[in-house]
Order: sequence, then structure tokens, then C-alpha cells
Amino acid sequence: MNADSLLGLGIDPEFVITLTAALAAFGAVCAVWSGLLAKDPMGNRAKRLSERRSELKAGMAAPKRSSHRKVQAMGLMRRIADQFNLLRSGTAINASQKLAQAGWRSKDALVVFLVLKMILPIVFGLGTYLIVGLIANENASPLVNNMLPVLGVALGAWGPNLMVKNATTKRMKTLQKGLPDALDLLVICAEAGLALDAAMNRVASEMEKSCPEIASEFGLTAIELGFLPDRRQALDNLTNRCPLSSIRGVVNTLLQTEKYGTPLANALRVLSAEFRSDRMLAAEAKAARLPAVLTVPMMLFILPVVFIVLIGPAVLRTMDALGGLSL
Repeated sequence: MNADSLLGLGIDPEFVITLTAALAAFGAVCAVWSGLLAKDPMGNRAKRLSERRSELKAGMAAPKRSSHRKVQAMGLMRRIADQFNLLRSGTAINASQKLAQAGWRSKDALVVFLVLKMILPIVFGLGTYLIVGLIANENASPLVNNMLPVLGVALGAWGPNLMVKNATTKRMKTLQKGLPDALDLLVICAEAGLALDAAMNRVASEMEKSCPEIASEFGLTAIELGFLPDRRQALDNLTNRCPLSSIRGVVNTLLQTEKYGTPLANALRVLSAEFRSDRMLAAEAKAARLPAVLTVPMMLFILPVVFIVLIGPAVLRTMDALGGLSL
């Protein structure tokens, strides 16, 4: 539809171009704004805690049907694991360490992971084979039809590992963000005269709402410091559960303070300031990358709209003038 047809319908072409450009610019601004909004995890976490509290209150009087089904499912998975000796395999130790890094430390989590790792390739392979057999295309090559079940088996084999890896990455980022605040609280507890296990227990109770991951790790470390004969083993377990350079630095500092008798509060204060500086540098680096990241959206969405608004009316007038000359 050209400009003459729009004029014949009583519609101003310049108004159509201006309205389209305005809508495109508004959509681009909304997309960029929604991407740059900072998410507040405290509201969602408080909502989940409230829902969990309501479920617990309701579950005290309601019949536990779902828990009974869950117990039956776990019993079936344990029988499968015992039948195939999955817990005695060589991969069980590595899988247990990976699950602990993801925050899943129970024995049931290890059983579920090993059983799913064994069953999912079979399920995905058979499901893909049946789907390919139902919707097989005669024009497709046999190689494609045979490769799809193989891809299903590979997806089932790598699916549990990928899920654990994503959960571990997300948890490590949360631990990295909450560590400076935990160290500040640990410094206050050390200056108040608390021992290391009591200070970690206090920090765990204080950070239970703001950072449950840090609270869980510090609480477990405080328990291990209390009953393990070697305190170094408890701190090494913290390093194994949290493979972060910052956690390793904290553990090394704690070990050195216990070995040489240096003041714990001063060392932790230096570490806390260093971690906060690193977090600020990371935020500045992310802000410095923002202009380069916004270049592509500006070129794709904003600049065409600006060109249409500036050049569009001149192009339409030129087309109308040339059309008048041809007549």
C-alpha cells in the first residue's frame, strides 16, 4: 500500500509512520528496561517461607497421602539402587560430592541421582524411538531416523549432570554474594570473644533469611568443628562443599590463625574488605560492558526508527513530487 492509496482512504501517511516509530521506540525502551530491572529475591523467599509454613500447618491435620507416595517412590528407588549396587559404584563418591556442592546432601538425593542416571537414558531412548516410529517421514534418510534415538539416550545420560551443574553454579554465585556480609558478622562475633564454632553458629542463625546457603554451610561447619577430632578436617570439608577461591581463602586464614595464634578479627576484616572490593570491581566491569552490549539493540531497534522519523516524510514528499511530474 503506497502513499496515494493511504491518502485515498483518508489516512495521513506521515501519521502512520510517526505512530509506528513511536510504538517501536516504546517497545524497545520497555524491553531494555525489563532487562535492566534488579530482581529482589527477599520478597520471593519470604513468600515461599510463608507458603511452606502454611503447608506445614495444614499437613499436621491432613492425611499424609503425598508423603506416603513419596516414601513408596523412595523405597522403590532404594531397591533399584541396592539391586544394581549403585551406592557401591565408583561414581557414587564423586556424585555425592557434586550433590553436596549443589546443596543436596541427603542419602536420598544420591539414590535419586544414581537411579535417574541409569533409567533416563533408557526412557528417553525408547520414547524417542517410539515417536520417530509414529511420525517417521518416508523422505527422511534412515541415518536421521536412527540418530534421533541416540540423541535421546545422550540427553537422558547427561540430563542429571547438567541439572546438578546448573544448581551448583547458581549456588556458588549466591555464596559469593553473601560471603562479605557473613565475614562482617563473623568479625563482630570474634571481637565479642566467641570461639570459632560459636561464631559460625551465630552467623548461621543471623543469615538464615538473607542468605540460606551461607547459613547452611556455616551451620554445618560449626557442628563439624564441635564433634570432629581434627578441626582442620571440618574446614577442609567446607572447602570441598564450596569450591570457591574466596571460601578457600577464608579457610586458609582460619587455619593460619589457629596455627600461629594471630588475631582472627583483623584477618577476617581484611578478607571482608577485599571481597567487597572484588564485588565492586565486578559491578564496575559489568557497567563498563553495558555500552557495548547496548550497541546491537540500538542498531537494530532505535536507529531504524530514528531514520524513519527523520527521512520518512522527505521520502514520501519526493515520491509524491516525482509522481506528479510523471503525470
